[in-house]
Amino acid sequence: MAEKILIVDDDLETLRLIGMMLQKQGYQVVSAKDGTEAISLAFSEHPDMIVLDIMMPDPDGYQVARHLRSDPQTAPIPILMFTAKSQLEHKVAGYEAGADDYLTKPVHPAELIARIRALFTRAKSRGTGPLLTRRGYVVGIMAAKGGLGVSTLALNLGLAYYQKTRAEVIAAELRPGQGTWAGELGFTQDEGLTSLLEMNASDITLEDVERHLTSTTYGIRLLLTTHKAADSTKLINAIPQLEVLLFHLFTLGSFITLDIGSPYTPGLEKMLSMVDELILVTEPQPHSVKRTGQLLEELPGLGFPSTKSLSVIINNRVRADIQLSAIQIQEMLNRIKTPFIPGVTEQSYQAAMRNIPLGFLQPDGIYMQQVNELAAGYATRLRNDQFRSAGFPTASS
Repeated sequence: MAEKILIVDDDLETLRLIGMMLQKQGYQVVSAKDGTEAISLAFSEHPDMIVLDIMMPDPDGYQVARHLRSDPQTAPIPILMFTAKSQLEHKVAGYEAGADDYLTKPVHPAELIARIRALFTRAKSRGTGPLLTRRGYVVGIMAAKGGLGVSTLALNLGLAYYQKTRAEVIAAELRPGQGTWAGELGFTQDEGLTSLLEMNASDITLEDVERHLTSTTYGIRLLLTTHKAADSTKLINAIPQLEVLLFHLFTLGSFITLDIGSPYTPGLEKMLSMVDELILVTEPQPHSVKRTGQLLEELPGLGFPSTKSLSVIINNRVRADIQLSAIQIQEMLNRIKTPFIPGVTEQSYQAAMRNIPLGFLQPDGIYMQQVNELAAGYATRLRNDQFRSAGFPTASS
């Protein structure tokens, strides 16, 4: 049976010409003239591929792609964005929204057909699994002990990445009973994580996880948890639930930061096995650096392989006249680079009093300058990875 392709474009002449061309190649064609109709037809017609324009009235192509990727029924469908938007940032936004390929108008019909065939070949060779489980890039953040600014960094790194890319960003607290974001940011509902952990693992769906995310006015979504001592043991007997909810969570965002806490967090091995990258936070004090060094040695045995990216960041939370230098810390940890984040006690207090993230209070302050630099590095690297996997040249290639 011939593959069915859904074409989405608000230009009727474009719909007609592409439709005729695809029909001559033996494909079944379904057409939608706007984003709303496209979403409806994606569910009712079950197309094998979607050729999607971007420049349409609300919802535009980016919104349509994100909507389809968020639903398990339509998430596996390959999406080829076919649009006149040719700037680099438009292509990045397309891939961030969920496009499998991106082609700019005008184009020779032979190239369009070739791209469609190649995309079908890729989808068939991979099966439905990878398309269904499309996931964002996941950065776990932890420290050898508590109180070193892990939660603050996880929240503000997510915020900085969103401000640079406008991608779908999620920041998640994974320490039941030790949540801080709800209180600091003024949210009254803080039971997202604990509610999911109380469900049967087999019952947790993508919709359940998304429903328990908290939207914010500063662009990112949060998975919050409580600050109740009674909830601190929730994870001990809920590792299967943790695995399922993280699996779904990672498909809901393009960039996800995890507040893992310390090595004593239940489910640590599962978390470490599922992240793409790990950041260890330490402070310029001898004992903290020593404990960080011990944790570095233990990580492979805790489920974090040496093949994954790992970085150490020094959070200088408290100004001190006597502390280790960056060079001393690098020597102690045998690390080439250990970025310093300066302490901003007064600004942190002001942000907490106003119930906003530090990065929202002072987006260009000395703390956020370092976090913004970190986020910019991720944005550049992930953009290059996306283009490299799609066959586009990058600045480093």
